[in-house]
Amino acid sequence: MTQHHSRSNRMTDPLPGGAIAEETGASRFQIRIETGGTTILADEPVAAGGLGSGPTPYELLCSALAACTTMTLRLYATQKGWPVGAIRTQVGHRRETGVTPPDLFTRRIAIDGDLDAEQRARLIEIADRCPVHRTLTGGARVETQASAATPPCEPAVTHMADMEALIAVGRGSFDFTEH
Repeated sequence: MTQHHSRSNRMTDPLPGGAIAEETGASRFQIRIETGGTTILADEPVAAGGLGSGPTPYELLCSALAACTTMTLRLYATQKGWPVGAIRTQVGHRRETGVTPPDLFTRRIAIDGDLDAEQRARLIEIADRCPVHRTLTGGARVETQASAATPPCEPAVTHMADMEALIAVGRGSFDFTEH
């Protein structure tokens, strides 16, 4: 299979906090993603015409929500001094017809540790305040431009700053006490 990009339009310098996705040429859907100093593959399942060589775009989106939730809960529990062991977050996605919005993300959170019911309930509330959750539920704008270079992206430290702002009660839109 031939490569689907020319050397002149190949994006080679990912900006901090951003990602570059380009076809590998190995199959119709296999995509190489460069982000955060790491290279991963995204793909579609074999049944959908892919190679099954990596997560689908929706699986990557679920992964972002699961990772952000787990990080936010860890940060909050640590700040509170709560005895939290392992935190595991599972996220699934499906599209439903006849409802708006049609996309539904289901999140399950397991928290090990000697916590009382009130602490566990508070952590579940905090999950809804992680930055990725807020982006998904608050809506985001996407600007699309034709370009030979990567578009500017937020620095990688922005996500960490958003989570830290969450634990600083009374500061900004990421206050844990906001609803």
